[in-house]
Amino acid sequence: MPILKYIQYEWFKQKYRSTRFMQVFACSVVLFATVVLADSPRFSPVTPDYVLTFPHDYGAHPDFRIEWWYVTGWLETVDKEPLGFQITFFRSATGHNPDNPSRFAPKQLIIAHMALSDPDKGKVLYEQRSAREGFELSYARLGNTDIKLDDWRFVREIDGGYQVNMQAADFSLDLSLAPTQAMILQGDKGFSRKGPTLAQASYYYSEPHLNVAGTIFHHNQPVTVSGRAWLDHEWSSELLDAEAVGWDWVGANLADGSAFMAFQIRHKNGTQLWAQAILRDASGHVTQFKPEQIEFVPVRTWRSPYTEAIYPVVMRVHTDTAEWLLTPLLDDQELDSRQSIGAAYWEGAVTLTRDGQFAGQGYLELTGYADSLNLNR
Repeated sequence: MPILKYIQYEWFKQKYRSTRFMQVFACSVVLFATVVLADSPRFSPVTPDYVLTFPHDYGAHPDFRIEWWYVTGWLETVDKEPLGFQITFFRSATGHNPDNPSRFAPKQLIIAHMALSDPDKGKVLYEQRSAREGFELSYARLGNTDIKLDDWRFVREIDGGYQVNMQAADFSLDLSLAPTQAMILQGDKGFSRKGPTLAQASYYYSEPHLNVAGTIFHHNQPVTVSGRAWLDHEWSSELLDAEAVGWDWVGANLADGSAFMAFQIRHKNGTQLWAQAILRDASGHVTQFKPEQIEFVPVRTWRSPYTEAIYPVVMRVHTDTAEWLLTPLLDDQELDSRQSIGAAYWEGAVTLTRDGQFAGQGYLELTGYADSLNLNR
């Protein structure tokens, strides 16, 4: 950088030697260019040799472009009424110089979504928020899961459990999540490929079969609920291939204690660009499926009356010799997040059958149907 500054300065000085004003102007231009280049984003890459370590990797990774903590689950009221819930906290690096000492520098954004899928209402209740990190009003802490956005909190405690406290105008979530199984390191020991090249990858782990207990504020009254949830934590600096339009993902807690996850990255031409799937049985045995063994087949679609996007809300997933059928708790589970992450997507509670027999419950995520998903926004 100093050599570049010198060459630029000497060029301007020779060209405008007779004008002191132009020499000062040239220096100003070089200084401005230096500051701009210094603020250029330099995000850490995801590499296959990194070993995930805990509790450190429960926390935030601000050197990476984007990160999210994502919890989905099925709840049941004391009257046996089913509900689906979803919360996501995003941390997004803005590209501003991380060494800028100013507390006002917007280095990180914190974004959060919360949703409750309610069959009685026939739709999903949804709220979104976003704010820059700072002043103890919003943050994602290092070293352990501890995220705050105004009065929304998601915290991992010493015993490994999680606390969710989030309030919206029409509903609220006050939940405790307790682990019952070991985490799953997705992909190759947590290195999860998202495309045909190694650069298209994330660090990714899951905590399935979380016991859920707590209270939701629903139908203008507090309601005691219990259930099961799935947690994903993922971070990366470059997730999608330039030809990718979005992804389909399912994570499910199965009735026999197994955990199932599958996703595909969709090409703009409608074909499968990449895929990954894993099945861990109740004894802990893990089966990994190769991309060519995985197929997502739309069975029935739903057109959103809000965005006009058409989503394959009933999906059949083939993994080698097994066939999984995903059926939604309700069709209207689209989250219009264009005010926070710049995209609308479908995120819904689904029931799974395996080879025609009931298998469990989970969540299906469908992105890139309303618009191409751009994680660099």
